[in-house]
Amino acid sequence: MFAQTALRQRCARWLIATGLLLMLGACVEKPSTLERVKDDGVLRVVTRNSPATYFQDRNGETGFEYELVKRFADDLGVELKIETADNLDDLFSQLGSPSGPVLAAAGLVSSEKRTTQARFSHPYLQVTPQVIYRNGRPRPTQPSGLVGKKIMVLKGSSHAEQLAALKQQYPGLEYEESDAVEVVDLLRMVDEGQIDLTLVDSNELAMNQVYFSNVRVAFDLGDTRDQRWAVAAGEDDSLLNKVNDFIDKAQKDGTLQRLKDRYYGHVDVLGYVGAYTFAQHLQQRLPKYEKHFKASAKVEQVDWRLLAAIGYQESMWQPEVTSKTGVRGLMMLTQRTAQAMGISNRLDARQSIQGGAKYFMLVKDQLDDSIKEPDRTWFALAGYNVGSGHLEDARTLAKREGLNPNKWLDVKKMLPRLAQKQWYSKTRYGYARGGEPVHFVANIRRYYDILTWVTQPQLEGQPGEGGLHVPGVNKDKPADAAQP
Repeated sequence: MFAQTALRQRCARWLIATGLLLMLGACVEKPSTLERVKDDGVLRVVTRNSPATYFQDRNGETGFEYELVKRFADDLGVELKIETADNLDDLFSQLGSPSGPVLAAAGLVSSEKRTTQARFSHPYLQVTPQVIYRNGRPRPTQPSGLVGKKIMVLKGSSHAEQLAALKQQYPGLEYEESDAVEVVDLLRMVDEGQIDLTLVDSNELAMNQVYFSNVRVAFDLGDTRDQRWAVAAGEDDSLLNKVNDFIDKAQKDGTLQRLKDRYYGHVDVLGYVGAYTFAQHLQQRLPKYEKHFKASAKVEQVDWRLLAAIGYQESMWQPEVTSKTGVRGLMMLTQRTAQAMGISNRLDARQSIQGGAKYFMLVKDQLDDSIKEPDRTWFALAGYNVGSGHLEDARTLAKREGLNPNKWLDVKKMLPRLAQKQWYSKTRYGYARGGEPVHFVANIRRYYDILTWVTQPQLEGQPGEGGLHVPGVNKDKPADAAQP
């Protein structure tokens, strides 16, 4: 009897203790989003794979949104993990998922519909929605001019919401929303005449217009709007407050302005120049650096004239040039590449040429053994420009199309597809400005051909790699006077 009573007492005490523990557990607050991020040591961010947000080039991850959110992760002292969404609807779906990313950094604009899906940060970039048309076609100047046009915009975008609102006023307005394209695709489609009009934000047009010669702004559709980051809907403000503090600080210390200037402040003007101008630069600029090209070429066992052609394409043989993306010097090296190549001063012409030569040969040596000369050199130039990963993506696309992945003639047809969502979404490394390496290689081959010709032994009996022979300089010759 006594034993049974003692047992009942012990059971009662156990039940009471268990109940108290359960009650205490219920009273303990769940960690906030910010606390979870710091505990995990990882900031998971969802974005778009596009030139204005996030993409990978030969130097790794880049893009305006990426660089800004990377600074935020560093500010938190955690690792950044980027996840990309197939479209905007998918982006908000991922953000709202309990196990999904905690922050969206994708050039988003707040709207009435979107405030039901997420909460938005302080603004960090002002943009203007613009109607885009093709030069040479009738230019609409007001919303009524959109009626009867073939229009396409991103599915789920703020531009689609603008058009939906306009349709209430102009019932004849028709447009298509697509989740199979990105902004670059839309600009290309206008440029090629596949669609009449599209809507993009001013920052994305500024970044891409140089690649689409027929694209023009018809008119601004509405007022300037603010781009913001987004967090999931709910009452947990911990991460949002931290984001706002970071953005406010970035506004005050100039971080935002420096990024804006870098990505949107000006258009890269390097590219094609006339042969006559090139001939002048052969005489005026190249002699200062020819010995450095030859010295590096000897070390790396490469034709010095090919290095010189790369240098001209990159900087027009100007050792103190700095691009909008931060690459510098005669061979336009990034800080990361310069360090990897053992270069301490990118603005020193000799060091820049050494670093560029070493990097070019590194890219070339890493190519698949099945790629033979002369294609191997053209592939190496493309990899030097766009990165080996994207080059391999283009080779894979070529193989899928029944083309030869070891022939530059075939692969260069595939590279521009890396800027089209229907193609890059199926690749390993995603979006790339695939048209750039095609032009890059074509220009360098042209400069190289001229350099090869003008440095050949002349009839007067000059030695094998004697002085430059540049016909047409300081004479009234046509622009192609320096061509053989």
